[in-house]
Amino acid sequence: MRADRLMAILFLLQQREQVTAAEVARELEISERTARRDLDALAMAGVPVYSMQGRGGGWRLVGGARTDLSGLTAGEARALFLVAGPASAATPAVNAALRKLVRALPEPFRVQAEAAASSLVLDPQRWGSSPVEFRHPPFLDELQDAVIRGVQVRLGYVDGQGAETTRTVHPLGIVAKGPAWYLVATTEAGRRTFRIDRVSSADPTGDPVHRPADFDLARSWREIADEVDRRRTPVELQALCAPDWMGRLRMMLGGRLEVGGSTPDGRVEVVIRGYNEYALAGELAGLIEWLEVTGPPGVRDHLASIGKALAERYG
Repeated sequence: MRADRLMAILFLLQQREQVTAAEVARELEISERTARRDLDALAMAGVPVYSMQGRGGGWRLVGGARTDLSGLTAGEARALFLVAGPASAATPAVNAALRKLVRALPEPFRVQAEAAASSLVLDPQRWGSSPVEFRHPPFLDELQDAVIRGVQVRLGYVDGQGAETTRTVHPLGIVAKGPAWYLVATTEAGRRTFRIDRVSSADPTGDPVHRPADFDLARSWREIADEVDRRRTPVELQALCAPDWMGRLRMMLGGRLEVGGSTPDGRVEVVIRGYNEYALAGELAGLIEWLEVTGPPGVRDHLASIGKALAERYG
């Protein structure tokens, strides 16, 4: 916390050229005594800061010394403070730090950076869907700290069947997927992914993490997500779609749709993944006018049964 205050004081000095202990105390919500002690600590740490006594006195940086923060471009400053707006999912500590940083920006950037912080609203809920509740799961902070410090963790974990196990893991990174948080880690059994809301304990061991030299969190997560999608939707269906309806099909199916080439009659070959044959048939039964399912036979049989049942009930 003190290091955070010292950086904030340094940024204030850069912005205002001169500050008093009372101004620092008011800005950082600390006592004047603490503010004077922090200003003295900056000087003792080698920062070129000095005090001027008497009326109109205060603290200044020698020769207008500055940190590299002023090297931000206007675009970088705007991008940085988009994170701190009302729509931000960042922690209160991150938002507080960014609000302090904006005071140190050069004047031409400051107005745009402050405007950027209130220029964007993120509404993750789709039209017609239920609200998504975003929660900060227990042990998220401890696991993130372990990733940053590069230390192993003794992890208690409850799986989907309710069985609890304990193991030592090498944390490699954390991923937010919708409202859920995941820990990517190496274990004795290889690389694994853990839902953080199922973690029952997280105790750092102090031993260093063995991190593969070529590990890339974004690439690793794409591989994990692709594998999960394949397991969730193991059945593949082949079909022909009228070209004018491809946009609708993409909107409905998202990543479960693969688009192939065109047939002589102008239709588009597609592959659709689903949980099982019956579920796929039910999902696509209403698209009969512009989608022809060519396989597998089981899906076609389910479609025929659904069509017969509809005809009997509503015919």
